[in-house]
Amino acid sequence: MKHIRLKQALAAAVASAAMTASAWAQDVTLSLHQFLPAQANVPKLVLDVWADNVEAASDGRIRIQRFPSMQLGGRPPELIDQAIDGVADIVWAVNGFTPGRFPRTEVFELPFMVSDARAASSAYWQMYEKHMADADFRDVKVLGTWVHGPGMIHSKQPVTQPSDLQGMKIRGGSRMVNQLLEIVGATPVGLPVTAIPEALSKGVIDGTTIPWEVTTALKVPELVGNHTEFEGTAIYNLTFVLAMNKDRYNSLPDDLKQVIDDNSGLAFSVFAGGTQADADGPARALAVANGNNIVTISAAEAMEWETLAKPVYDNWIADLESKGIDARALIDEARALMAAYAGN
Repeated sequence: MKHIRLKQALAAAVASAAMTASAWAQDVTLSLHQFLPAQANVPKLVLDVWADNVEAASDGRIRIQRFPSMQLGGRPPELIDQAIDGVADIVWAVNGFTPGRFPRTEVFELPFMVSDARAASSAYWQMYEKHMADADFRDVKVLGTWVHGPGMIHSKQPVTQPSDLQGMKIRGGSRMVNQLLEIVGATPVGLPVTAIPEALSKGVIDGTTIPWEVTTALKVPELVGNHTEFEGTAIYNLTFVLAMNKDRYNSLPDDLKQVIDDNSGLAFSVFAGGTQADADGPARALAVANGNNIVTISAAEAMEWETLAKPVYDNWIADLESKGIDARALIDEARALMAAYAGN
């Protein structure tokens, strides 16, 4: 009788251990949803690299299933809600798709604020941890925060000074640059980035604001002949977030959470922003090879543009202060963190 009980106890212990080991070693498939074609620079050079690193670090126990071009349905502005609701486990989203929803991130979208994507992405992550984790992004698990390289103007007619934009219909990349476009007499047109080629070819818009790197996938140099870039700080930047459903993250075994954490955060954010900015050079070279006209606004010439942008700052500061947010302090902190990064 004692032997039977002992065998039963041993069997139960073995079964319990097996169940624990099985739970600990479970395989996990996570969906990653985003709006660009798979061959575009961000999916290819940033998101795929991140996903591949996570899969390798987990010894294959995590599989990242990638869904480009909104293949899981919905529209790009719905991506962050898809992460919150669990439609997708992970999303890459543009904060400006939902203007005003992530107010603190907009400090990096102000005109002539950012000159270096790595410095800004580093500052963004640090400010996310300090100011945004329990506010703007309280409903998701944030894995990375970054900005792209310098935003610029791509147009059918050359733009060498603010007055050249008078009467033009320009696709704006953010509500901040849209305000500046209105100030100089242009008509901002709201379009997802993937709609730019058709809008240009059909004459719906006369130009667009995007960084160099995305022009290749959108074939913009074939649709416009002029590009206006700025020395020093950029006319605008966009902020991005790689975000995960909180419940999905919390359901992972601790060791797989650690894999996600080890491949996310400050270092990844700087990598993402820097990699995206590094892709500007090859894209610019293609426009040059195409014989397109590239206008470079010097830092001295940009002073006129910066003066015109002052109301954008004033409006943003007033907007955030009405919500109880010290916008001036955010501007000062962002500038200090970017300068500190540049000084390293």
